[in-house]
Amino acid sequence: MFKNFILNNRFVIFLMILLLIGLNILVFNKVSFIFTPIAVLIKTIILPIILSAIVYYLLVPIVDFFDRKGIKRIYSIIVLYLIIIGIITILIVLVIPFLRDQVMRLIESFPNLVNDVERMIEQVIGSQFLNQVQQTLNINVSDLAIQFSNQSANILDTTFTGVGNIIGSVTKTVMAIITVPFILFYLLKDGKKLPNYMLGFLPTFMRNHTFTVLKEMNKQISSYIRGQIIVSFCIGFLMFIGFEIIGLDYAPVLALIAAFTSVVPYLGPAIAITPALIIAVVTSPYMLLKLIIVWTVVQLIEGKFISPQIMGRNLHIHPITIIFIIIIAGNLFGVVGILLAVPGYAILKVITTHLFKYFQMRSHLYEAARIK
Repeated sequence: MFKNFILNNRFVIFLMILLLIGLNILVFNKVSFIFTPIAVLIKTIILPIILSAIVYYLLVPIVDFFDRKGIKRIYSIIVLYLIIIGIITILIVLVIPFLRDQVMRLIESFPNLVNDVERMIEQVIGSQFLNQVQQTLNINVSDLAIQFSNQSANILDTTFTGVGNIIGSVTKTVMAIITVPFILFYLLKDGKKLPNYMLGFLPTFMRNHTFTVLKEMNKQISSYIRGQIIVSFCIGFLMFIGFEIIGLDYAPVLALIAAFTSVVPYLGPAIAITPALIIAVVTSPYMLLKLIIVWTVVQLIEGKFISPQIMGRNLHIHPITIIFIIIIAGNLFGVVGILLAVPGYAILKVITTHLFKYFQMRSHLYEAARIK
């Protein structure tokens, strides 16, 4: 009776498994101090690994191409490193000082731009309505703009001129960036051997299925990282050309903002257009109309031609799902969570899908799956 009710009852077994999981969580919570060194280790290595992986997925197609042409991987890697060093040098010497001046001018003029927009709103809908909105929300737009300008200027000055202070305060980040070239070198050189090395730790019967999961995860991550960065670069380039054509002020900075924010799907373009809209509104209604036209054309080109060709439809994630994932990840993990939300979800989706298929195969609850 006990055997039939307990051991042969799947629902009871399921409840027992949940109970064991809960007990494990409780025990681990009580002795969490034991895992503190492991947590410190993970926090130390996670940033350089993520940065190295991103650059790896961008560069490995080039290394693989030369490898197929008979050129040793180490030679192509050295040439790529020299090219990257040259590009970084050019950026530091020529581009960054120009962009810094543009950004500083935009930050310093931001309060005046906001005040101009506020005056235009007062002329259109009346100052009484605007004052009522500010009192209801308990905010002052002018004060917020001044605070934003001061904070942004301080951050920018610290970023460009206080290198010594930065190194002293964020040593971990600096060390992570320093270690990236070394990790990246060995990833590009021996990265193809890593899956087989990892599979060697698993039982033989699990290796084929695990290799399939790793291969699919690699495909999802690589297509997303390469595609999103290339799409962002294309958007920034197109926006720069459009801004220059219509004569919008701060065109390089606004195009750079559009490129960086486009890394975040769907929400990024909405964030990027905000400073451009403020500048266009202050300039003239005609400039606002031209900005809307440029933005619409760029979004159409990106949505109809660039993204389908570069990104494809590999992730198969609904846009609403992506938006909710980004919002939740941002609340939980901040900016890092926003950037890693979509690839992280893609990885979890692959793992969950294969686990569910494995459960279908092993259980008697899905007869249709067994017939297949």
